[in-house]
Order: sequence, then structure tokens, then C-alpha cells
Amino acid sequence: MRIGLFTDTYPPHINGVSTSILMLKKSLQKLGHQVFVVTLNNDSTKYSYEENGHIIKIPSVPVHIYDYRISGIYPVRCINKIKKWKLDVIHSHTEFSVGTFARIISKQFKIPLVHTYHTMYEDYIHYITKGYFNHTSKKIVEYLTLFYCDKTISELIVPTKKAYDLFKDKYKLRRNVHIVPTGIEIDRFYKEKFTASKINDLRDSIGLKKDDFIILFVGRLASEKNVEFIIDAQRDIAKKYKNIKLLIIGDGPDANKYKELTNKYNLQDNIIFTGKIPWDDVPKYYQLAHCFVSSSKTETQGLTIIEAMASSVPPVAINDESFKNVIIDDLNGKLFETKKDYKNIIFDLYEDRDYLKRLSKQARISSNQFSSKYYAERVLDVYKIAIENYRANLGILNIFNQKKVGNKSGEKTDSES
Repeated sequence: MRIGLFTDTYPPHINGVSTSILMLKKSLQKLGHQVFVVTLNNDSTKYSYEENGHIIKIPSVPVHIYDYRISGIYPVRCINKIKKWKLDVIHSHTEFSVGTFARIISKQFKIPLVHTYHTMYEDYIHYITKGYFNHTSKKIVEYLTLFYCDKTISELIVPTKKAYDLFKDKYKLRRNVHIVPTGIEIDRFYKEKFTASKINDLRDSIGLKKDDFIILFVGRLASEKNVEFIIDAQRDIAKKYKNIKLLIIGDGPDANKYKELTNKYNLQDNIIFTGKIPWDDVPKYYQLAHCFVSSSKTETQGLTIIEAMASSVPPVAINDESFKNVIIDDLNGKLFETKKDYKNIIFDLYEDRDYLKRLSKQARISSNQFSSKYYAERVLDVYKIAIENYRANLGILNIFNQKKVGNKSGEKTDSES
């Protein structure tokens, strides 16, 4: 199969969507398929062609929200190259910019279009509205989401039941919605990939002691991730056990705010900020952790949860629908409702190391269902449905058009005979 992945974000950019697309590309190729990518260039004027023309990067400009960029919706210079790819299916991973281009190409060259909905946009409106006109803005987001995820595509993929419920229960979408949890290259995170000496060196470089108990957070430092929750909880945790420390990996618009909060609470010795870490180095940092934490309610899935599990690090997450596909409470991780619940879970894991080991073992076992190979196979199933349905609909349309032409030339239809 010849597959086109259209995305606004792709390595070297580091985020969950970028990582999942690279992983999908590699996995599809391992299964014997040809994969082509259309994405954005960091230059506002240049096109670039990589991997013998299998990756096209089109000019883009920044939008000043994180490091996101957008392009024109019809970059003419690469049309002929894409036409020569002779794609069987297009898989878009963004609603805007390159996503709009994917929809135009799909229609122009009669190629079925599969779309994955990665982002719960209603949770990010505040970056645009600054708190004003939220109700109106959410209605606009709903309208645009339905347009991009219903009217212009062949099949829709979502990573969790939470996203499925958004479309089925709130947006009342009638089309097929396929739940396909995003996979990762889980073997990158296996603890046996790393020597004890390398992990000890990393621990020393950060200033951690061997008997420190590490709570790990990996992600963007922004309000929707609810990092303030875990920093605030760390005050009471550190009072009871000074060697329980919070390691925060990542960067974002609220990084300085969280550092100031840490200073305000006098937790400089208990909370360590590493800043952004290169993608290839991230798996090493999971090996420092005893547990992983997420208090975000805005995830569609939370790939860092799966990364932690593959690293044999049990996740401790807020009880949100996005995590229920992954975490089975008290088997491979823990779910909490309140700050008190969260702190008690941390104390239990610290005090009962046998319990911690049991969760760690089950976390590693559970991560296997989110392997990149399994993910690619399920996505391929959706591609096949899209191609089959698209061809069937195209056949019906051709028959309809032939009848219209026949009527105009005076021929009788079956009903007139």
C-alpha cells in the first residue's frame, strides 16, 4: 500500500503527535508498505525534499502558540510530486494548514482520506480567547471540528473512548468512529536497554541521591497539564519524607511560573526542573523514576503514561476518561480523585516496596498492547475500510452520473421503461 501521512508537526519537533507519526511511519514500513510524508519546514520560503523525495517539507510561519507553525493551504510547487506518489490512501493528523491541504489533494486526485483526531481543542481555547467569549468560541470549535472530522473525510480515528464520546454524545456524529489507541516504540523504554552505570551517572548529574524516591512528570509546562496540582501536593509530601522528590522534564509557557511557585514554597531541594530533553535521551530519565504522575484532564490519551509503563514505572494519574483505556487501578497503576488521594498513593508506594514492584511488573506487561506494530496493524484495518467504502461510493456516484447523462440525451431510465 502507498500511504501519505499529512501533518503539521514532525521530528525534529518534539511532542506527542510528532512522535506518534514517526513511529507509525516506521511501523508501516516494517510491515512492507511505502510511506510518504507531507509536513512543515521551519523556513517561510523554502521547500525541502528528504529520504529520496518521500518527505516533503513546505514553507511555514509561526503562530506564536508554543512552537506551532502553519502553511498556505495549497502549496502548488509540490502538487506534481505528490501526484507521482500514486497514493492509495491519505492519513491526515491535523485539522488545519497541512490538514486542509490533505483534504484538497484527496478530492483532487480521488484518494480516500483517513483522519486522526489528536487534540481536544475545547481545552485549549483560553490561549486564543484569554477567557473572553468562551461559550461562543466553543461553538465555533465544535462547528470546525465537525467540518474537518465529518464532512471532508472517509474514516475517523480517535485514540480513546473519551474522544469517541465527544463525537458521539456531545457532537452527535453519525459516521464511523474507530477507537485506535496510539502506540509507541515500547522497546525504547525497556529498563534492560540501560546500564546501571549510565543511570547512576545521569542521577549524579542532576543532583539526585541513590536513596531518593523519584516522582516523574514529563510533558509541556502549561496550565492545561495541571502541573500546579503536583507542585502544591509536593509541599506536604516533602514535609513527611524529604527524600521523595519531584523530577519535572519539559518546557512551556508556564515554566517560569512553576519555578517561582517552587521557590515560594521553598521546595528547591525537592523539585528538580531539567528543561526540554532531546527525544533520544528521554527514555533514560524514566529509569530514574519510582512512579510517574499526571494530573491533566485535557489529554486524548497521554502517551507519556504508556512510556512510563514500558519503562516499568507505574503511573499515578487523575481519574480521567483518557487514562482508563491504559490504567487499571491497583493492577498496573493508580488513579486518584483528590489531592489527599494522590498524596496517600505516593506514601503507600514509598512505604510498601513490594506493592510498588507488583505495580511496576504489571505496568511493563500492560504496555505490550500499545506496541507500534499492533497500532500500525489496527490503523491498516481502517485504511482498508476507507479504500473499500470510497471505491464503492465512487462506483455509485459514477452510475448516478451515467444515468443523469443518459436522461439529458433522451434515454429512458429503468423506471421509465
